[in-house]
Amino acid sequence: MAKDINKNIFSEETLLKLGIFAECFREWFPVFVNDRYTKGIFIIDFFAGSGKDINGNLGSSLLLLKESRGTNCEYCNAISNNGKKVYFAFNENKKDKLSELKTNIISFMDNCIKENCRENKCIYSYANFGQYDFKDVFYNDQTFINALANNKLAKFVLLDQYGFKQVDEDVFLRLVNSPRTDFIFFISSSFIKRFKEHEHTKKYIDTERIPFDDSNPKECHRLIANYYERLVPQNKEYYIHHFTIKKKGNYLGLIFGTNHSLGMEKFLKVCWKIDQYSGESDFNIDNDEPVDSLFYTGETTNKKDKVKCKIKEKVLAREISDNIQGLKYALKNRCLPDVFVSVIQELEKNKLITCHPKINRQSTNIHKADLYHIEVIKR
Repeated sequence: MAKDINKNIFSEETLLKLGIFAECFREWFPVFVNDRYTKGIFIIDFFAGSGKDINGNLGSSLLLLKESRGTNCEYCNAISNNGKKVYFAFNENKKDKLSELKTNIISFMDNCIKENCRENKCIYSYANFGQYDFKDVFYNDQTFINALANNKLAKFVLLDQYGFKQVDEDVFLRLVNSPRTDFIFFISSSFIKRFKEHEHTKKYIDTERIPFDDSNPKECHRLIANYYERLVPQNKEYYIHHFTIKKKGNYLGLIFGTNHSLGMEKFLKVCWKIDQYSGESDFNIDNDEPVDSLFYTGETTNKKDKVKCKIKEKVLAREISDNIQGLKYALKNRCLPDVFVSVIQELEKNKLITCHPKINRQSTNIHKADLYHIEVIKR
């Protein structure tokens, strides 16, 4: 039986994971609140827990509700003005935890209404509270199926599963192929590596396609993220990022998926804020010089250097011929897109390329960036 973390104080690793959930949602939610093409927003927490630990630290469900208000309830006010519908759905298949979750959420909402709402009601709606097996909801609940397929509805799907068996290849691809859907799921990567030959593991994860290295266990979550990324259809523009969390001798982690460059930008922003070396772990995964080292410059890291070298090679080989290609290449390699801009500026300075029209240094909101072409100067 899985340990009920809500009956204890959240560990440091759990608090980090919850913090990433909250920051990611904080970046994600206002995009769709203010997007005129989005008619509604659907947020589902499939493994919601009881909402709090014994010290009152907020779990994922209450964090989502808290972040959905914005500063001084700015998002509530915006939604009230634009008439969008926002639906929250919380699922917890353990009866006692679901009962606690309902109590905690109702209490949270009542307090929020008293403190912030003039009309004594909340503008957000609930799809439902559920006590269901995840796969039953995912494959059989028509409300969820319809929401997932609706291209006018923005979806944020949170899957804080125990272990790894829920997000198999089919679940992953259904999420990937759903319009306007971003997701984060948790996975026990060390467990998969440790039991990679076990038939129970192979039932959910094709471990034969993951090149685990016993001499480098800290890479296991990165390798699992790469495995999921390879499942994405080749002709589909899609972005996968990950974050490894070390817990004693084990490596756990998050995997994020989005079909939009802005979604990837925002998740990378969260991760690089935590990990200034690689943007993907709570430890020094790529053996960079420590911040307090004499050799640390703050300008570059092993991962950034590697991606910059690849970009430079591809530009000079004419495989990247415009800024949009280059900015997206940086995102695909799990770096913020400003690494591309710095390479272009260096190549221009060294008179190896010219850009037409004049170089655009935009490296955020790249879906709105003006296109420029890169011409390699013949020598």
